[in-house]
Amino acid sequence: MRGTSIFGVLVVIWLIIGAVAAGQRGYYDNEETNCAELGTILVTIVAGPLNYVGANPQVECELPQPSQ
Repeated sequence: MRGTSIFGVLVVIWLIIGAVAAGQRGYYDNEETNCAELGTILVTIVAGPLNYVGANPQVECELPQPSQ
């Protein structure tokens, strides 16, 4: 059981580091967030410390337009 709690703490620390990296890149500043911006924020958070060794994840997405 001890290994599970240590793993959980490491995952939380990893995600916090990613959230800090996203903040330093200014991803939280824009009030209007589209699909690509939200995806980039989430991928940056998941990348965690990898952001500080050169990772710069970007997401592109286009939502389908409704037919007329």
